[in-house]
Amino acid sequence: MKRKIVILATVVFLFGAVLSRAADMVLPVAVFDFESKDEAVRDLGPKVAALINANLSAEPQITTVERAELDKILGEHELGLSGTVNPDSAAKVGQLTGAKVLVTGRVFKASGELLIVAKIIGTETSRVYGELVKGGEKASLSDLCADLAKKIAADVAQKADTLVAKVETREELVARIKKALGDKPLPSVAVKIGEQHFGQRVIDPAAETELGWILQACGFKLVGAGSTNRADVTITGDAFSAYGTRKGNLISCKSRVEVKAIKQNGDVITVDRQTSVAVDVVEQTAAKSALENAAAGLAERLLPKLKL
Repeated sequence: MKRKIVILATVVFLFGAVLSRAADMVLPVAVFDFESKDEAVRDLGPKVAALINANLSAEPQITTVERAELDKILGEHELGLSGTVNPDSAAKVGQLTGAKVLVTGRVFKASGELLIVAKIIGTETSRVYGELVKGGEKASLSDLCADLAKKIAADVAQKADTLVAKVETREELVARIKKALGDKPLPSVAVKIGEQHFGQRVIDPAAETELGWILQACGFKLVGAGSTNRADVTITGDAFSAYGTRKGNLISCKSRVEVKAIKQNGDVITVDRQTSVAVDVVEQTAAKSALENAAAGLAERLLPKLKL
């Protein structure tokens, strides 16, 4: 009986490890409308994007940003990026949408053939890859888009290390922040970030915890809520996370953290915000990881501004 329990525990551990590795490989991808300026293909750009998005959403190692959410985000920021996404704008769009990879391109006709060219852009590395499919006058648009989506998915899987920035450890992040801080005196800091996960009760604040850990690791003195001492700088803000989508056993969640750093005299040092996406087999863990990632991204920009 004892041996069976050990075997079962081993199987569960290995299965969890496999899922964890799989979760690390899942990449958020945003598909934009393809450019279709020529009169012969005037209405095909949005159709091509929708078909490619639908095909990519069936790929196990890709989670796509909802088209409605994408349109809303771009509309709010006046980024009409149909077919015009480039490496310079990719990073900004990646921050807004949480996507690690952007897909866009162009539809046109030449020599009696329909051609669809896709541009695959890494939002963190600005690396660009291209793919092409073409067919005759009677070619099925659906089939062409399905073939192109397979090529895109293969590129994302095989070239992920060049499309996505190297995963950095917390220790590496702390070391880089310390270098930016130099040897100047550091202020004492109080951190209070409200947190909410839509649909679930928040047990403990992940963003506040992560930011506090990084502050301490970098040499800042943390002032708790019950302390009689007054902090030199107070960091306040709000954070929220929400369920994104499910792929088999994997669940993605998206987060946004907004903070403000204020001196004792009330002067605002800086205001910043960060979005992030994380994937896990448990919704709550994915949400917490997304919040931690966002807080870490903020810390790199925020902490060097807090020097006395």
